[in-house]
Amino acid sequence: MNKKITFCGNIIVDSVKTIAAWPEKGMLVPITDVRRAVGGSVCNSGVDLKTLDPSLAVQALGKVGSDDAGDFALSVLKAKGLDCSLVTRVDGVPTSFTDVMTVGSTGERTFFNMHGADSRLTPDDVDVSRLDCDIFHLGYLLLLDGLDAPDAEYGTKAARLLAKVQAAGIRTSVDIVSEQSDRFPAIVRPALRYCDYLVVNEIEGSLATGLPCRGADGRISADALAKIAEALFALGVREKVVLHCPEMSVCRASDGTTAVVPSLDLPPEWIRGSVGAGDAFCAGMLYSFLTGLPDVEGMRLASCAAAANLAATDAISGALPLAETLELERRFSRKR
Repeated sequence: MNKKITFCGNIIVDSVKTIAAWPEKGMLVPITDVRRAVGGSVCNSGVDLKTLDPSLAVQALGKVGSDDAGDFALSVLKAKGLDCSLVTRVDGVPTSFTDVMTVGSTGERTFFNMHGADSRLTPDDVDVSRLDCDIFHLGYLLLLDGLDAPDAEYGTKAARLLAKVQAAGIRTSVDIVSEQSDRFPAIVRPALRYCDYLVVNEIEGSLATGLPCRGADGRISADALAKIAEALFALGVREKVVLHCPEMSVCRASDGTTAVVPSLDLPPEWIRGSVGAGDAFCAGMLYSFLTGLPDVEGMRLASCAAAANLAATDAISGALPLAETLELERRFSRKR
């Protein structure tokens, strides 16, 4: 029987611009490349997972505008094999979009986002009776205005939605956007009470818990990540917490078992961009949750999926099938 997953949340069209360097205020730098691509949690992790294993049933749920960008997003998702029957069009509101500025020499990226149609998504738009999936993945918290809104009973509308999904017997997964703000406690924590799986980077985990992820010297340790994971369980996560960063990933299960996998040691010339690398890692972990891979094997796969993503300037072009993804582990060594 095929495993099924529904990706709900941000459907974004990215305009990925490669620049020579980040300019000082008031200065000009050349743009060396421009391309349009889909972005957001639904598109990035959904396409990555479907590419990884085409036998999986991957469904998209969200909103796009009745515009050219919405046509583009839907055409890409359908071409990649995703079921878009639960994606609705919104009149008078543009499809959400992001200008992604990528420094060509380093792959570092900066995002400028327009909240559009997906900001209109609310729990009322999700008919749980129509969901036919093993896992319901919601992303990104902090970038979904309608779901980030307060709720008198559950804390946020996202928490209300996740509670409805769990009550239907479907496992839930949550992703968070990296945002420099103080909104994490109010928006992220209520959703964690109805979250079975959480896959986030070290910064997001730190902001959600208030615990430091790095020492004064900038170094990170598996122990620091394990403490953050433990705190996330205390906030409500039920099954597994996975934290990833450039150096390593750490998975902590509800029984206290902790696994650590170093990241692949990639040469600088391999990295063309890092748009969607976290989403690719998340897709690898979702594959492991769906198929029951051991935690170490799941993180090994997820780190390879992230490495494949880093070889492309957009969020999905680097995605590879399972065998080719795992081949990267034989091609590159892991960090010490």
